[in-house]
Amino acid sequence: MNKNIKIANRSIGEGCRPFVIAELSGNHQQSYALAIEMIEAAAASGADAIKLQTYTADSMTLELDHDEFLISDENSLWQGESLHELYQKAATPYEWHEGLFAHAKQLGLIAFSSPFDEDAVDFLESLDVPCYKIASFENTDLSLIRKVAKTGKPVIISTGMASVAEIEEAFKAAREVGCEELILLKCTSAYPAPSKDINLQTILDMKTRFDCLIGLSDHTVGSDIAIAASALGAVVIEKHFVLDRTLGGVDAAFSLEPRELRCMVDSIKNVSLAMGGINYGDTKSDTDAKRYRRSLYISESIQAGEKVSVQNLRTVRPGLGLAPKYAETILGRTAKNYISKGTAVSWDLFIDE
Repeated sequence: MNKNIKIANRSIGEGCRPFVIAELSGNHQQSYALAIEMIEAAAASGADAIKLQTYTADSMTLELDHDEFLISDENSLWQGESLHELYQKAATPYEWHEGLFAHAKQLGLIAFSSPFDEDAVDFLESLDVPCYKIASFENTDLSLIRKVAKTGKPVIISTGMASVAEIEEAFKAAREVGCEELILLKCTSAYPAPSKDINLQTILDMKTRFDCLIGLSDHTVGSDIAIAASALGAVVIEKHFVLDRTLGGVDAAFSLEPRELRCMVDSIKNVSLAMGGINYGDTKSDTDAKRYRRSLYISESIQAGEKVSVQNLRTVRPGLGLAPKYAETILGRTAKNYISKGTAVSWDLFIDE
């Protein structure tokens, strides 16, 4: 159950630090040079992978400006635009993919994409991508999920907007065609997503409900939510990425800049280290600190044959003597030999009685 998987040369799952994906989306603003620069910055910022989106405006929607083809949500970053216009400026040209993937690989990054239709899967297979991501808006397209799952490669599915029943359908569709390496991502499909709508505790429920690894696709501003998710056991963290929010980009408002991505990666690594396992008592740090506990010390010199009393025994720091709980047992004991002030109390200082 919830077995670790491997994408390219990177293990993902329990005991591994979270796998951080920098989503380029359309923040390249139709500039190949900018896309290359983004990949270089993502690598320098510590990301494990970069992800593209593989579609064309025509494969996504119809070129119409009827009301239903316009974005009318007043809270949307893209309010007033037609779907076709938005996808046209956000799409990553197919002819860029091979070069972007190759450049990422040279920099040690894993590079893959989200296909939005079955033809896109065939195209990505021709480039031998190491895994696939199903976007939240496609998680009810069971035919696309089966197509991706049949490749035999790891599949990551975002669960934004999906009910438990819809997630179960997507999960079953992938499993039924032989997908054994599957990761589900908790996701809130708002852009940007408000923190109050994230419901991170769902990650814990997903971990028990589904027989696979769980991560987070995060559309909030900043990195606090992603870092918190890593503490809850998210094994994948996906964040949108941009070189400079002030220069624009379709997703710039909720994307991390390079310095922010580096801070997030470092914080997630620290959280991963801190999570460790279940432990009570000594760690290396605890052992070093124990010398500063209180313990029993001789506070005034004692002659041979003299008894220990409250006048010559104290509980003080450091912790190199017997524990304070033995004070009542030590009181009244007889010294074998002369004991100087400042001696840490041990059993062999006294005559057996």
